[in-house]
Amino acid sequence: MPRIEDANSLPLATFWARFMPSSLNPTTHDATTQSTCPYTVTCESPSSIKPHHFEACFNLISNSSANAYAASSIGWSPIKKRKEMKLPDLRYLLLTDSTAHVQGFLSFMLTYEDGHEVIYCYELHLPPPVQRRGLGRHLMGLMEGVGKRAGVEKSMLTVFVENQAALNFYEKLGYSKDEYSPEPRKMRHGTVKMPSYVILSKSLQEWTTDEQGSNDG
Repeated sequence: MPRIEDANSLPLATFWARFMPSSLNPTTHDATTQSTCPYTVTCESPSSIKPHHFEACFNLISNSSANAYAASSIGWSPIKKRKEMKLPDLRYLLLTDSTAHVQGFLSFMLTYEDGHEVIYCYELHLPPPVQRRGLGRHLMGLMEGVGKRAGVEKSMLTVFVENQAALNFYEKLGYSKDEYSPEPRKMRHGTVKMPSYVILSKSLQEWTTDEQGSNDG
């Protein structure tokens, strides 16, 4: 069985045991309280995620990105987004606090893009109060670790061109414009229509043997 199909066919517990490091949880410093603030990362699938956690994830997307979706060529449809969030091969990394409330999440899928085996980051959302603490970098590191252990070629994601903060963040993580990212289109009357989003990617093929035993993020 091809590796993508093999990985996605695994029971959830086996998937995480095979592709995740032994420790998932970050620990950040809260400058406001001058204390260490623990967060917990849990791994879920569309069938295992608790309904209220699913709603929390959807609300994070809606609150931060609905307007950008609506203004883009993709468009915003709550029904379609919820359907996408329940794709069977999608996996979730939930970031929760000490009260088990979702403070952010990343969703991804091992899949194919233009014939390449990739890990695709569908969503990464952290509300402002928990940004700039290294949590986004930590979640991305965990996801990339899955891709590396699964042996895929690269990590990919889509970003709206208006989201300069996100573009800067991913650039710092080593992402660059993918060869399959849409290009500007010249219209009939000579005007140029710019794409509303860009596809970024990062090679995962340069992973050394020593890194395989390390904790990502």
